[in-house]
Amino acid sequence: MVVQKSSTVSIIFSMSSVITLGVIADTHVPDRSRTLPPAVLEIFSRRQVQAILHAGDVSSSVVFEQLNRIAPLYAVRGNRDFWVMRHLPRTQVLTFGGVRLGMVHGHGSFWDYLKDKWIFYTRGIGISAFEQRALQTFAPDEVEVVIFGHIHTPVNRRVAGRLLFNPGTTSNPLYAHQPRTVGLLHIANGAVRGEIVSLEGDIVRR
Repeated sequence: MVVQKSSTVSIIFSMSSVITLGVIADTHVPDRSRTLPPAVLEIFSRRQVQAILHAGDVSSSVVFEQLNRIAPLYAVRGNRDFWVMRHLPRTQVLTFGGVRLGMVHGHGSFWDYLKDKWIFYTRGIGISAFEQRALQTFAPDEVEVVIFGHIHTPVNRRVAGRLLFNPGTTSNPLYAHQPRTVGLLHIANGAVRGEIVSLEGDIVRR
């Protein structure tokens, strides 16, 4: 297993005992979606998130500014962030309420990206490979939560004691039957719980 720590930023956050974080990925404005859906801002505002984490493919400085008005925004660079948002780090490690979170988009290197495209068009997508890549980005004792994007489908489950979390996408879900989604992380007393919420306001996965 190769653990890559390049471009990792550590941010320590001191907050109240109960913390709610908004999590979002693959907004793809304007390449796949004309604007950020208003429901995103409504959900994060109504849930009173204290910070927002964007797991890449922000694609637009306008989206960054919109989210940053709701709460402080932390983001990583996705494969579509090669121009306007190229200043974003590849990974971030953040600490909220004593819980360490590692965030990466999940597309890997340029050669990984090309290989993934070839596999997708010849054999179809395999979600588990992207999950493993995200997990392997951070050493097991480095973070308690691994957040990633790229696959446009939500993930909210524990793997070897760590929470693996993907909020899905607000643009074009991987499968036609899936709703557009965002995520919430609830942190209290050193424990974390994930929640996936559709843009219609329904809870998809806890």
